[in-house]
Amino acid sequence: MASRAREAQARLAQADSEAKDLLLRSIADALVEHADEIAAANEMDMQAAFESGMPEGLLDRLHFTVERIAATAEGVRAVAGLADPVGEVVRGHNMPNGLRLTQVRVPLGVVGMIYEARPNVTVDVASLSLKSGNAVLLRGGHTARETNRATLRVISQTLAEHGFSSDLVASVDDFGRAGADALMQARGYIDLLVPRGGAGLIRSVVENSKVPVIETGAGNVHIYVDAAADLRKAIPIIINAKTQRVGVCNAAEKLLVHRSVAKEFLPEIARALSAYQVELRADAVSMDIIQAAHDESAIDGLRLEAAGPEDWGTEYLALKMGIKTVDSIDEAIEHINAFSTGHTEAIVSEDYAAIEEFTKRVDSAVVMVNASTRFTDGGMFGLGAELGISTQKLHARGPMGLQELTTTKWIGYGMGQVRP
Repeated sequence: MASRAREAQARLAQADSEAKDLLLRSIADALVEHADEIAAANEMDMQAAFESGMPEGLLDRLHFTVERIAATAEGVRAVAGLADPVGEVVRGHNMPNGLRLTQVRVPLGVVGMIYEARPNVTVDVASLSLKSGNAVLLRGGHTARETNRATLRVISQTLAEHGFSSDLVASVDDFGRAGADALMQARGYIDLLVPRGGAGLIRSVVENSKVPVIETGAGNVHIYVDAAADLRKAIPIIINAKTQRVGVCNAAEKLLVHRSVAKEFLPEIARALSAYQVELRADAVSMDIIQAAHDESAIDGLRLEAAGPEDWGTEYLALKMGIKTVDSIDEAIEHINAFSTGHTEAIVSEDYAAIEEFTKRVDSAVVMVNASTRFTDGGMFGLGAELGISTQKLHARGPMGLQELTTTKWIGYGMGQVRP
C-alpha cells in the first residue's frame, strides 16, 4: 500500500494548485451530500463505544453528526482557499562565482497517521495532505471503523472522478493492530508518521516506530490567574477552556491562582465551575478557601476533593479540574514547566511585565494571553485544519498545517561552474 501511495504521490506532486483546489472543493461537496450516510455509520460506532463503556469525553470526540460533518467540510474548503506551499521559495542567494541557490518547499511524500476515535481527523488529514501534494495512509482505530469507511468511500470516489488514484488516501484499518505495526516499520516507504490520541498510543508509536515521528502530545493544559488579572475576564476564559468540550487536548485541566487574589477569586470560580458539574481537585490552601466559602454561603453542586500528587500530571479529559494556589509567577511557571505536556498554557493578567515573563519562560508549543486555551487549533489559527498539535521541537511545533507537511530542497542554477 505504501509503494502504491508513493507512486500516486509522484503524480499528485505534478498537479497544479488549481487542480488540487478543485479536488478539495469537490470532496467538501461530496461530504455534505453523503453526510446522512456517514452520520448513520457513526451511530453504529457510537452505539458500540457506549456499550463498551467509553468515557463521555471520548464519546464526544467520536461523535460525527451531520452538523459536524458540515463543519469539517467547511474546513476542507478553507484549506482549498489557502496558498499552496509547494514551490514557495524559502530563501536564496547568489554565490560570488555566479551560482544561484534557492531553497524551495516540496511535499514530504507519504505520511502515515495513527489516531483513535477522531473521525474528523480522517477528513482534515486528507485535505491537508492532498493540498500539500502528499499521499497518506491512515490507521483510524476500531472505534471509528464504520465512520472512517464511509468517509473514505466518499473521498475515494471523488479522487477517481478527478482522475487521481484512491491510493492517495487509504486506510490500513482492515488489518487491525498489524496495520499499525506495519506503518511503524515502513521506513523507506513512509516519510513521516504522526500519532494522535491518548498518551499511551503516542508513547507506543514513539518507542516502536522505525519511521520518523512527530509527537502530538497529550494536553495537560494550565491557566494561571495572575495577581494583576482582571477577574471578570478570567471566569469566562476558564469556563470556556474547561467545559466547551472536555475530551479535547486543548481543554484546560489545571488552574493556578496567585495567592493575593485567591480568597476573592477561588470562591467565584468554584461557584462558576460547579454550575457546569466540574469536580475540583484542590491543594490544601485552595481547598481551605473554597470550603470556607461553601460553609458561609453554599456553593450549589460543589464537588471538592483534595488533590493528590498524581493529579498534577494527569490529563483528565473529563469534567475535573486541578486547582493550586501559588505564591508568585515564578512558582506558577516552575509548576507548569514541571508538569505540562508542552501543549498550551495561558495567563490571565493586565501586567505587561508579568505577561512577558510568562510568555518567555513557559516552555510549551502555544502560550495564550487573556484568551481561552481552546483556540489552539489549526482551524482557529487560520490553517484551515490541522494534522495535530506538535508538542516536540524538531521540524514542527504547535498546530500543524500545510507548511508542516512540506520539507525543502535546494536548487542550484549554474553556468558551467566547477569547484576549485
